[in-house]
Amino acid sequence: MAHPTGRSLGNSDTGRPMRTNKVSSRSDLFPRLVAMQKLADAQNFAVYRISGAGLPAKQRLVCELENWGPSNAGFSKAFVDAHGEALLDHLEKSMLPLAWAGGHDRALPGPAGIVPFMAKLQDGLVPFSGMAFPVRLGAIGNGFVIFTGDDLDPPGDVIVELHGRACHVLIDLLSLDERRVAAAEALSEREIACLQLAGDGRISDEIAEKLGLSVHTVNAYLGSATIKLDSVNRIQAIAKAIRLGYIS
Repeated sequence: MAHPTGRSLGNSDTGRPMRTNKVSSRSDLFPRLVAMQKLADAQNFAVYRISGAGLPAKQRLVCELENWGPSNAGFSKAFVDAHGEALLDHLEKSMLPLAWAGGHDRALPGPAGIVPFMAKLQDGLVPFSGMAFPVRLGAIGNGFVIFTGDDLDPPGDVIVELHGRACHVLIDLLSLDERRVAAAEALSEREIACLQLAGDGRISDEIAEKLGLSVHTVNAYLGSATIKLDSVNRIQAIAKAIRLGYIS
């Protein structure tokens, strides 16, 4: 049954969620997903994207973000094994949200009044109930944001709100990928090597000795990498390279 909650649909002036600043890493998306989870009165979330875009025979769902935790580590694979093909087929035909009842539930999540505006996955294939919000951005970046829980019963306006926010999450994930690819294409192997060693605390003299370069050349590589990463100094360039996953 639906029950009063502390749900808030967004900012009080517009009723829409306020967009945050451009995300710099995937970790920036977690607070937004947790807020969506609370809005849905869900217990967990997961974000899946489709790999192998443009090649239907090779398409599959890949889990990008989730908070099921170590005790439920198998849930992601179990969900894809149970519903992956149905979700891929659905995304080709419809943008309606989907719902399913888990092995221990008898009713679908969501209010009865919105059932005509939702699609249904086969019940009982996984031990948890949930809702999946499809996102189709184009040739790449498509996927689903799902929420799972025992007492999912969001009203219609919350379902619409969650679907909109799910689109923003997938858009920001795609944007992160595009920026990562752009940086990878721009940075040379030498620039990355110099950044890695600088990030390890090596000074220019030590980097030069390690790589067999002159100190002048090392500083030139670090300077060009800083410019390409749109950073104001070497420290910021190292931090950005770490966030983007190019150095550790």
